[in-house]
Amino acid sequence: MTDYPDARVFLVDDDSGVRDALSWLLRTRRLLSEGYASADAFLAEVNSWHDAPASPSCVLLDVRMPGMSGLALFEHLLTLPWQAAMPVIFLSGHADVPTAVDAVKRGAFDFCEKPFSDNVLVDRIEQALALSAQVLAQRRLQREMETRLASLTERERDVMRLVVEGLPNKLVADQLNISVRTV
Repeated sequence: MTDYPDARVFLVDDDSGVRDALSWLLRTRRLLSEGYASADAFLAEVNSWHDAPASPSCVLLDVRMPGMSGLALFEHLLTLPWQAAMPVIFLSGHADVPTAVDAVKRGAFDFCEKPFSDNVLVDRIEQALALSAQVLAQRRLQREMETRLASLTERERDVMRLVVEGLPNKLVADQLNISVRTV
């Protein structure tokens, strides 16, 4: 069972039987899922987003599908500035070792061959969701820091810059011609 009740797993596979089986498996583990019958359908959904999903998420992506392949979709996902917040696990019944190695080298979270062990797959999904949660937390922290930094006056930014450089408060005060108390 996941520690992320709002987590979402996106299932992208042209085989409705695989999507249904994975959806059932994830439901039994209290994981939410959304299924897409093609890479194009999922890409249309992703293109409507302005940012990464707000809650942890990952993608289970079939390698071979009619139309756009899973590998081509993955290449597109890699161009998104927030892609790291949505790890990709490839699924394939026909993949070869070089394809798997290449996908992982390019940034895929994992590559699982069909048929797969339910427990192993769910463990990998939960690890991908944990990574997604970490990335989302880092993004929130970064935004918060940027907001706080933007709220500083120019003088406060000058003080901060010198303090970050490691200057003692007395030297900061002398350099900026302000009191040590102000620093």
